[in-house]
Amino acid sequence: MHKKILTLTMNPAVDVSARAPTVAPTHKIRCGDPTFHPGGGGVNVARVVCRLGAEATALYPAGGVTGELLRRLLDSEGVPSESVPVAGDTRESFSVHDDASGLDWRFVLPGPTLGEAEWRECLARTALACRGAALLVASGSLPPGVPDDFYGRVAEQAARDGVPLVLDTSGKALAAALEAGVHLVKPSLRELRELSGGALLDTAEQVAACREIIGRNGAQAVALSLGEDGALLVTREAAWRAPALRVKVLSTIGAGDSFLGGLVAGLAAGEAMPHAFRGAMAASAAALLSPGTALCRPEDVQRLRADVQVSELAGH
Repeated sequence: MHKKILTLTMNPAVDVSARAPTVAPTHKIRCGDPTFHPGGGGVNVARVVCRLGAEATALYPAGGVTGELLRRLLDSEGVPSESVPVAGDTRESFSVHDDASGLDWRFVLPGPTLGEAEWRECLARTALACRGAALLVASGSLPPGVPDDFYGRVAEQAARDGVPLVLDTSGKALAAALEAGVHLVKPSLRELRELSGGALLDTAEQVAACREIIGRNGAQAVALSLGEDGALLVTREAAWRAPALRVKVLSTIGAGDSFLGGLVAGLAAGEAMPHAFRGAMAASAAALLSPGTALCRPEDVQRLRADVQVSELAGH
């Protein structure tokens, strides 16, 4: 039985994506018809969770015409959402797929500046909305005006209410939240290197750095993204590795959010860690098969799941 997952996205966006024959400086880039999707870390996680048959609600601040468009786009996908009104306009993000090189060009705006009353209202609404939830997923950057320790405050609230917090962010916001304590964290290798101060050149060093987070901050698990080399999932007692699936890449956008969506959907369904990890890897690979910011399709996730090789690391 799936239980409710609440996602928090403090810096959501309307994601606009298009294609162009080639991308070059100074010239006008003639793009094809654009597509519009709801975006931002937690929003994307909620989209994936709902596609995989679990129950999720996306909570986010929204303002202006783009904020209203974001709400409509989520409604059109059947994703339950709850918005906190803010004065500034919700941002847009723009990506262009360069047909000549096969690469994606991504342009990300900072988002509106939130006043203290606005971010405090987001904090209060999160505390109210996550009561009784199986998991709270906080994902994405913090917009201007929001203090670095915001996710740390979210972590403290979640701990008081007994709701496990899953976190995917970076920089000072990540460090502050880890000090407060989270249930599961999903850093990239670059982010883990920044936290540990080490080069982390091999699997043993990477697992040790994950365990340091677990031992120092009380996290139950670390899901470490290794890009083209796959991922690690590390707990206090065990560690698993999965290589990335080799698929035809139409877009790399949203692979990390799809990974996290697949992981938390499995955990909320009661799957054991390695089984949820398998679903996460399948969702991540499936996102590569979709253009722009479309994210993963459930039929692709189901098909690719059998191809994922999850191995427990002996001696770790």
